[in-house]
Amino acid sequence: MVKTRQALLPKFSSYQVMSSESKLSLFLKTGSDWGKLKTSVPGIFILKMPAYKNSPARLAVELNPVDGSGSPTKKRGIVLRSREELEEYRAIFLVEKLAPLLEEMEKVNPEVKRQQAVKKGDEVLEI
Repeated sequence: MVKTRQALLPKFSSYQVMSSESKLSLFLKTGSDWGKLKTSVPGIFILKMPAYKNSPARLAVELNPVDGSGSPTKKRGIVLRSREELEEYRAIFLVEKLAPLLEEMEKVNPEVKRQQAVKKGDEVLEI
């Protein structure tokens, strides 16, 4: 009897032997609504957005700073649904007045301490 590749690698999940496009397709079909899939780039996640009215479920990229364990530090990051949205955000980030505004805001706001959580065993999409 010939064993499949999956049978030979029982401790690895099915995500680890698939192409990126196949992993994305599988995540779109089987992932939970608002579920996140880590990528190989810290701070970049794949987010499954649920179906809404006449719009089907779809995937988006979420940009969210990470802690020492690679877990997102914010409840929701910046959600990008297309390359066009990425370009729109890029233009906003390049506005010269943004950095000085943030500096002034940091002077006014109270200091916030970040907590680090350790979480292992999550699936990762290699990009």
